[in-house]
Amino acid sequence: MQMDTMKLFCDLADMQNFSRAAEKHGISQSAVSQQIAQIEMMYGCQMINRKKRPLTLTVTGELFYRACKDILERYDRLGSELAAQTRSSARIKLAAIFSIGMYTLQPYVKRFMEMYPKVNLSIDYYSARQIYEDVLMGAVDIGLVAVPRMDKNIDVFPLENERLLLVCSPDHPLAGHSGVDIHELQGLDFIAFDKDVPSRTLINSILARYSITVRTVMEFDNTETIKRAVEINAGISILPEPTVRPELGAATLRAITLLNENFYRPTGVIIRKDKVLTQAGRYLLELLHKDRDRQHDDKNRYF
Repeated sequence: MQMDTMKLFCDLADMQNFSRAAEKHGISQSAVSQQIAQIEMMYGCQMINRKKRPLTLTVTGELFYRACKDILERYDRLGSELAAQTRSSARIKLAAIFSIGMYTLQPYVKRFMEMYPKVNLSIDYYSARQIYEDVLMGAVDIGLVAVPRMDKNIDVFPLENERLLLVCSPDHPLAGHSGVDIHELQGLDFIAFDKDVPSRTLINSILARYSITVRTVMEFDNTETIKRAVEINAGISILPEPTVRPELGAATLRAITLLNENFYRPTGVIIRKDKVLTQAGRYLLELLHKDRDRQHDDKNRYF
């Protein structure tokens, strides 16, 4: 039996009139009578009491009516749920720490939107701790963090290795140097990330490896505030190169190469291990983590 036939039967029962049911369905009154007769033949019982005006349902007809109503309601609910699922699959929720979202992510977003212009890509800026929590809870599809950590419930894919530069105010004594030995930082006033920021741990490990002790005079949880403090010559800092490009272009900061070696801040894409991404989500992930060869090399280096 077709869903349209059940709908016709229910409408006839509700309207109690053949002609009005026929008009609603855009068919003739004769066609309505024929379809009802076919139902009665199929089940071998009378559904409609045609002798009464307005027409009424028989006991069997009432049973059939309630069953049809239930099936139609389930069918409509299924359609709504499938439609909602389709709409949600056209939405990707991404969360990034501010420095990656502002300075690294934008070219990837442009390429993604060229490929999937109708997908709603939602981007929020959170702390690394919040991003890990939201990824694990399923509130975020894809997370972007610096110095990604290993977690048994999270897959990590490398994004960019951001070169770390010594930055200072144009008025700082080091400003005239194009490069310095890292040991020259000994004892200098330093603007640092907060202690719970992964980049702080990375930079501390670099300084410790060279037995350097700086004087931490300020601590902030983001690169933007650190840059403002460095601009007023409150101290020096070590920051990822992409985050200081605007200030270098405006000459409000000076960047100095550390001559001992090239230092990098690894950044990564994180997703929950059991997360099933849509086709658009998989494409975005491929854009972000680039090639598998680099992924293999970077995992050997950092994780």
